[in-house]
Amino acid sequence: MKRNEFTTYLRSQGCQLLREGAKHSWWINPALNKRSAIPRHSEIKDIVAKKICKDLGVSSIK
Repeated sequence: MKRNEFTTYLRSQGCQLLREGAKHSWWINPALNKRSAIPRHSEIKDIVAKKICKDLGVSSIK
């Protein structure tokens, strides 16, 4: 999955970019106060995307 598609999905679920790290972007779900790191690769593997969604407390992207 493309990183841009994934970040657009996270924004639609109410998540926000918290900060940019050295190799990852940190995202937060303010409603649940949960955080997760998203790697800065152009492609994100599906299993990694599912884990990030689980960490942020949003439904998994299909």
